[in-house]
Amino acid sequence: MKNTYLTSHFPLISILLFSLSLSLYSERVITDSLINVGLYKGMTEVFSDQGIKLTLLFLLLFLFFMLFSALKLIADTINEVSLLFFSKDREGDDLQKIRGGVWVFLIGSIVSIFISFNLLFVVGSIVITSFVYFVFFVYRLGDSLSSPSLIGMIFFHLFF
Repeated sequence: MKNTYLTSHFPLISILLFSLSLSLYSERVITDSLINVGLYKGMTEVFSDQGIKLTLLFLLLFLFFMLFSALKLIADTINEVSLLFFSKDREGDDLQKIRGGVWVFLIGSIVSIFISFNLLFVVGSIVITSFVYFVFFVYRLGDSLSSPSLIGMIFFHLFF
């Protein structure tokens, strides 16, 4: 028996991993900037080196987590509003069809951790993951929507 809630924690893990990858990169950049300006040496007299880096990492992780959480809330709202406007499904079957897309974001977030040494790679990973999810979304709903509804839904998503 397949449990529909088995993958319900994947969006949280994906948000944490994407946030961590951007935080790791940003922490290195900020630390290098503080060293170049000359503030880092003075900071290490008051705080330990690991304490500074860990505090920076935690604050950046918190910042990026809030950003990605807000983006996920907006994306879920757009997905469900587009289903409201363009789908004739009343029981939520279309919403169940797209639930498997959380795997796309989980895999993309795991990849972003391994490429967190370069900002363009991390941002590219986020963009590619979002595009793959969009293709997955359109593919999974293509059967249950008419052609005009599918085109309307695509343009609705592209508009936002």
